[in-house]
Amino acid sequence: MSINKELLKGSTVILLLKVLSKKEMYGYELIREIELSSDGVFLMKEGTLYPILHTLEAEEMLESYWRQHDGRKRKYYRITDRGRSMLEEKTKEWVRFRTAVDSVIGEGS
Repeated sequence: MSINKELLKGSTVILLLKVLSKKEMYGYELIREIELSSDGVFLMKEGTLYPILHTLEAEEMLESYWRQHDGRKRKYYRITDRGRSMLEEKTKEWVRFRTAVDSVIGEGS
């Protein structure tokens, strides 16, 4: 079963911040990590990813730098302290939202 893209839209920031809180990555690596971690449920395109990364960088949630990898120059992203604070806030918000949805649809404890 495929997931409605509108559901993913509200989750991309928390997914990106969480993945980058574990390890600095370049764009395609982020796409693959999210896809693998979600068992293929979250399939993000580059056209979706890069505008979000640029926005998070402008908001100082992320910072980027260039590095050689496998003979190619790649732009890596890392989470900032401000991004970690946002991740903590977004995680609490997500847990509250998920709990409320589970309660309404009858999946909560």
